Parts: sequence; structure tokens; C-alpha cells
Amino acid sequence: MITRRQFLAAPALAPAAAAPLTRFQIACMTLPYSQFSLERSLAGIFSAGYRFVAWGTAHKGAPVLAVNAPPVDAKRLADRCRDMGLEPVMMFSNVHLEAKDAAVAHARRIEQAAAAGIPFLLTFGKTSPGEYESVIANLKDMGPRARAAGLTVVIKQHGGNTATGKACARVLTETADEGIKICYDAGNVLDYENDDPIADIQTCYRDIRAFAIKDHRNTPKDQDCGPGFGEIDHYKLLLPLARTGLTIPLACENIFEPVVPRPHAPEGVDALARRAREFLETVVRGVQHDAA
Repeated sequence: MITRRQFLAAPALAPAAAAPLTRFQIACMTLPYSQFSLERSLAGIFSAGYRFVAWGTAHKGAPVLAVNAPPVDAKRLADRCRDMGLEPVMMFSNVHLEAKDAAVAHARRIEQAAAAGIPFLLTFGKTSPGEYESVIANLKDMGPRARAAGLTVVIKQHGGNTATGKACARVLTETADEGIKICYDAGNVLDYENDDPIADIQTCYRDIRAFAIKDHRNTPKDQDCGPGFGEIDHYKLLLPLARTGLTIPLACENIFEPVVPRPHAPEGVDALARRAREFLETVVRGVQHDAA
């Protein structure tokens, strides 16, 4: 039995060490610039103050990177981005998880992402449910490939089998592979399902490794929009991930104002990209100050 003298002489118990702050990388997808050339989109994203970029799907009708393109093409594009001062952090698969050739197509995308040094490959399913077994089988094929290549396949909310964070968490449980994680898209949760993303993210935040940033409004018009223009509280959205010690991209997928027409000139898109970056920087400072 410990005596009172021994208890008083013992060193004080140190408080449990808090997890380190998350390293949020504020990025812009090239997707908002899809009506302009890829080169102009990269120049605009850099001029808007970003240092991280996520490759979109197509520009002026031409794919950013075809599924069957050799990995060296991905490396060349990544080198172009880095020469401009932009670090690529994510790319789209452009293939639904239920597609018949999903496993083969994603294997090619994984090879491309690895050659480019891109840590996250973004994918999702169809907007309608069904073919769930194919989704799980295809992801189980992708997981080991992704880990072997040193990257992570991230699934985002897109209706159907991956409609919500809760649904994605179920997919991850059944896939059971660390090569598969979540890219959270709060705008799609509110848009497709009319679910509250602040409540939904509580069901899956431990498995989130990236964000596809978009906001959404139900009034005065049901419409996606840029962060801070909609009804989603981004402070509440990011707070559960303030202290993970991980590097998590916040990739802006939608930067546009709701209700009004989108800009016709690339300079107008540049201005909205800059506003989105400044908004997210403010939110991250607030979230991390609160978590410090």
C-alpha cells in the first residue's frame, strides 16, 4: 500500500498529449475552369493564391488525362503543375464504382497517380443505388493496389451507394482496406439527400482523408455554390478533424455564387477562386485556434 509520503513524493501525472493539428491543404480543382483551357485554369488557380491543385475531369471538352493514357503523361502534367508553383494533391478517376471495367480502369488511374506523385485518387458511384456487390468487389481490388503504390483511393458522397458519410463508412467497413478512405462532400449530402452534413460527418470523420469543398442552398434556389455562400457551417464541418496529425486536402470543387449566372471570363472565375481560398483560410484559422 502506498503511503501518503510516497504519494506526495511521486512526480505529477502529465496530462495526455493532444493530437497534433491537422495540416489542411487548401486546394482548387481545375473543374470550375472547365470551359477554359487546362493551362489557363492552372494559371488562374496560381494567381488566386493557391499552392495546391486537384485535377478536374475535362477542359473545353478534352479530358485532363485519359483513362488509358500512359503513366508518363501523368508525370509530365504533374511536372507542369509543379513548375508553375502548384502541387497536385488529388485527381478524379472518371469511372463509376459500379462500371464493368471499374477495377481495370482504376488500376490504370492508380498507376497514373503514382507516376505523378499524387496522394489521393477520387472516385464515387452512380447517383442511383444498386450493384452494391460490384462496388465492394471493385474497391477490394483497388485497395491493395493503392497501398502498394503509396496512395489512397477516396470515395465521396454522390447519391446511390455512396450517398452519405454514413453510407461510405459502411462501404469502408465491408471493404476493410486502409487503401480506401473517404473524401467528404458536404454539398452533395445536402443536395442529393437533403441530409444535414454536420450530423452526418460525425458518423465517418475518423475515415476522412480529403474534402471536396462545395456548399449548397435550398433557398431561394436549390443549387450548389462556393463555400460560404450556402447553408453549411464550415466551422462545424471541419472541427471534428482539427486534430488528426494528418495532411488533409480541402479541394474546392464549386466556387460559384448561387442564383446569379457564372462568369463568362476567366478573370471572374479567378476572383471567385480567390474568395473561396480566403474564406477557407479564415475557417481553418478559427478551427485550429479553437483546437489549440
